[in-house]
Amino acid sequence: MTNVSVVRIFTLSGIDETLNYRISIFSLTLLYYCVVLFLNISVIMIIILDENMHEPMYILLCSFCMNGLQGTTGFYPKFLLDLLSSSQEISYEGCFIQAFIIHSFLCCDLSILAVMAYDRYLAICRPLHYHSFMTKWRLSLLVCFSWMTPFCISSINIVLTSRLKLCSTYIHRLFCVNWMIVKLACPEADTFSNNVVTYTIIFMYVSHGLFIFWTYMHLIRTCVRSKDDRVKFMQTCVPHFTSLVTFLVVVLFDLMHMRFGSTDLPQSFQNFIHIELLLIPPVINPLIYGFKLTKIRNRILDLVYTENYFSIKFNL
Repeated sequence: MTNVSVVRIFTLSGIDETLNYRISIFSLTLLYYCVVLFLNISVIMIIILDENMHEPMYILLCSFCMNGLQGTTGFYPKFLLDLLSSSQEISYEGCFIQAFIIHSFLCCDLSILAVMAYDRYLAICRPLHYHSFMTKWRLSLLVCFSWMTPFCISSINIVLTSRLKLCSTYIHRLFCVNWMIVKLACPEADTFSNNVVTYTIIFMYVSHGLFIFWTYMHLIRTCVRSKDDRVKFMQTCVPHFTSLVTFLVVVLFDLMHMRFGSTDLPQSFQNFIHIELLLIPPVINPLIYGFKLTKIRNRILDLVYTENYFSIKFNL
C-alpha cells in the first residue's frame, strides 16, 4: 500500500471505457456545460437588472442559481480536461478542493430550498406579517445562513479527512467525493471523528427536510381553503417542490449507490449515477422557474420580442 501523503496524486476511474468516444463525449459535455452556464447566468442577470424582482423569492432564486454554477464549475472543467488527457489524475490538494465544492454545493442547495420553503410559508400562510418578518436584514441573514453553514461544515469535514493516513490513491468516481476519500483510509486510521461529523450533517439536513415537510403541510392546508392561495401555490410553490423532489431523488439515488451499490454494474451506468446530481438539477431549476414564475417568463418574452423586432428592422 502507498501512503497518499507521499504520492500526492489521486487517480480517477470511469473514463477508460469511453476511449473510442472521447471527442463525442467532450463535445456533448462542453455543449451541456454551456447550456448550464447560459440558463443560470440568464436567470441571475434578469433578477439583478430588474428592480421589480428585488424581492425575497427572486433573491433566493438568484442565490439558488449561483450555487448551481458553483457546483457545476467544480466538476465540468476538470472532467473536460480529463477527456482530453491520457491519464485521469488529480492532485491531492485539487481533490480536496473539488470534494469541498461538491459537498458544499449539495448542502447549500438543501439549505436554500429550506429558506425558500420558509419564504413561501410566510407569503401564503402569514401574508399580513410577511413584510414585517421577511425584512432585508432577515433575508440577508437567511442567505448568509444558507451559504456559510454548508461552507463551515464542509470545511470541517475536509480538514478531518485530510488528517487521515490513506493506503490507496484510486477513487472509483469521475470526481472527488469526501466519503470516497475516507474509504481509502488505512485500516488502522481513526475515522471516528469523520463519522461523528457525517452523522451530525445527516441529522442537520434531515431536520431541514422535516422543516420543509412541515411548511408544505401548512401550505397545503391553507391553500385548500382559498382559491387565490391555490393560484399562488401553483405559481410559486410548484417550481420549488419540483426542485426539491429532483434534488432528493438524485442525491438519495447517489448515496444509496455509494453505500450499497454493486461494482458489477456497467461503468457507463455507474458514471451516470455519479454525475446526475451535477447533470439534472442545474438545468431543471432555471428552466422550471423561468417558465413558471410570471415575472421571469414575461421578462424573457420581452427580451425575445425585442430581439426579433430589431432583427427584422435591421434586415429591412
